[in-house]
Amino acid sequence: MNRCRWCIPTEAIQPDALVTTQTPHPNSGGEVQPVTLADIAREAGTSASTASRALNGRGYVSEAARDRLIAVANRMGYVPNASARTLKQRRSRVVGVVVSDLGNQFYARLAAGIEQVLREANYQMMVLGDNSEPTEEVAGARTFIAMRAPGVIMTPVGSGATELLRSQGVAVVEVDRRLAGVPCDAVVIDNERGGREATMHLAGLGHERIALLGVATNWTSDAGRLQGYRTGLRKAGLPFDKRLVVRIPLDAPDTEARIAALLDERAPTAIFAASNTLAEQVWRVLRRRGLVMPGDVSIVGFDDSPWMEMVEPGITVVEQPTLELGRTAARLLLRRLRGPTHVPAVEILQPRLVVRGSTGPVEP
Repeated sequence: MNRCRWCIPTEAIQPDALVTTQTPHPNSGGEVQPVTLADIAREAGTSASTASRALNGRGYVSEAARDRLIAVANRMGYVPNASARTLKQRRSRVVGVVVSDLGNQFYARLAAGIEQVLREANYQMMVLGDNSEPTEEVAGARTFIAMRAPGVIMTPVGSGATELLRSQGVAVVEVDRRLAGVPCDAVVIDNERGGREATMHLAGLGHERIALLGVATNWTSDAGRLQGYRTGLRKAGLPFDKRLVVRIPLDAPDTEARIAALLDERAPTAIFAASNTLAEQVWRVLRRRGLVMPGDVSIVGFDDSPWMEMVEPGITVVEQPTLELGRTAARLLLRRLRGPTHVPAVEILQPRLVVRGSTGPVEP
């Protein structure tokens, strides 16, 4: 049914009104209570149903009554009851986002891209971190189910959360990585291409002892970068030496010690650090040892971070289109909400090698 031309949406309530009036509610014994539709109606001299139609923008209300009710709502600081509206409509306008590490700038940029698209579609988002723990990821999924979120965008750690959400009719979009055997919408980076281009760039500079620092997970992102490294070596005519591959568990306390051991025991002339956090830790170890890039060791990181172009020399990186990764995930989710029967779609975005001063020819 079309809205009548006299009706207005709740957006007409001024932004300053989005703070509940902090005065005691009548007959509340002095306790602060939120302003209700009944309070607005009583103050404006209308019925509660008229107030509801005016402030919700649904149904006919005379122009004079509408203007009077909006003025009263603004003055009293009325805030619509989102919980009541969610119960009535059986779902909220809040989309859940679950990421692995709230402290990693990659996930912050990813969330920023998601938020841009959701805001334009009149959705909000709530972001939770799971610390890369499947149990915490499932706990986050339960939170969003309780909130009646229509959909969740997640960087998946285990299959439990995705299966739980889908069993409750909640749309799921996986982003950055995918879980095998879980059919749902997803958007990822071509990680294999990124790893291949990083390795071939170093090989093209004459490096033959190219080490890989990766994260020890079974995630498709890390597996793809490792496969790309192996493919790059093969295309460059170099052998694969597993002693030059160091896979480090997430948040390992001895990460820098392992990097130091790699330098001491294997003497690589170049290192492909397959995450932004590993690239930073390599840079710290080299700096502490007084080693020079690229004269002593050439470095390629994965995923650009602001610090990488601020240091001297700047760090060569495989740049991910992180904002677009988030935007695409949000668009896939909105598409799923509009058409639940769509065949699951997988979008693959392409990375880009950004060459800076941390890579150079092998020194004699």
